[in-house]
Amino acid sequence: MKVLDVFFYEAFEEEAAAIAAVLPPHIRAGFTADTIQEYGEAEPPAQIISLRTQSQLPDAWAGKINALLSRSTGYDHLAAYRARHPDGPACGYLPLYCARAVAEQAMLLWIALSRRLTVQRRQFRTFDRDGITGRELAGKTLLVAGVGNIGSEIVRIGQGLELTVYGVDPVQKYDFVNYVELDKKIGEADIIVCAMNLTDENREIFNYKRLRKAKYGAIFINIARGELAPAADLLRLLEEGKLGGAGLDVYEAESELAVALRTGGTCQSESAQTVLKLNERDDVLCTPHNAFNTEEAVQRKSEQSVEQIEHFLKTGAFLWDVPYEN
Repeated sequence: MKVLDVFFYEAFEEEAAAIAAVLPPHIRAGFTADTIQEYGEAEPPAQIISLRTQSQLPDAWAGKINALLSRSTGYDHLAAYRARHPDGPACGYLPLYCARAVAEQAMLLWIALSRRLTVQRRQFRTFDRDGITGRELAGKTLLVAGVGNIGSEIVRIGQGLELTVYGVDPVQKYDFVNYVELDKKIGEADIIVCAMNLTDENREIFNYKRLRKAKYGAIFINIARGELAPAADLLRLLEEGKLGGAGLDVYEAESELAVALRTGGTCQSESAQTVLKLNERDDVLCTPHNAFNTEEAVQRKSEQSVEQIEHFLKTGAFLWDVPYEN
């Protein structure tokens, strides 16, 4: 019999401390910074498994646990697991905790790329200002693909910076968003931000063919899922000079990439190797799936995780359940 109510995988130091601080004493919990595959347990250590996005869920656990809680706004990994195991555990996620944090990370990336910050920092050593002239934002065009909780915050930030902002989303629920079709405006955008949920229908939506339609020198930002924009296509567009920069916080084959970088291992897949090539470029900024990570968002995440767990232990259901696909 499992002695723990919940086990938290992928809980980095600050997150684990924040969760532990708000956990009530009657909930028995364990923590590790490792992914499930790094931790290496053959059997699930608790009835509720909490993870983020880099753990690979063992199919053998489906009938041995009661619930899966992803401490993330995306839930494609849990939806895929449930599709394989429709009679498996309940699945929950946290849709509300980090919208502002992720939106500000998107802004951070496009501003840094617009002002060539990587090269500026290097050239400080010689105080050389040749070749580092940047671009101002006011009057430029921002296209936000995916206008949910996060995308709507990105729209607000863009409007506040005096950008002309357009949003792309099949559900047009915000009256302050100027909605357009992606292919009709992609050629006008100076900055393109991908904030979409990943589905089978939009996988690789920002592929080479589509991004070739972008304005010359456009900056592409992805703070959603790596599978929406193939790394090889981004590298090709940057090498051709079509894209002026790329800011990435998410990656294809992220489980492999993250574990290899943390442990000093070797990336085997072509996709992960391509990300490493992208990271070597001055016109690319890669961050470690860290857009959510602010003090405020970590606190909200901890409180909402505990809220989810308590509700499940009392009722057998989550407050925020992973939606079933139509």
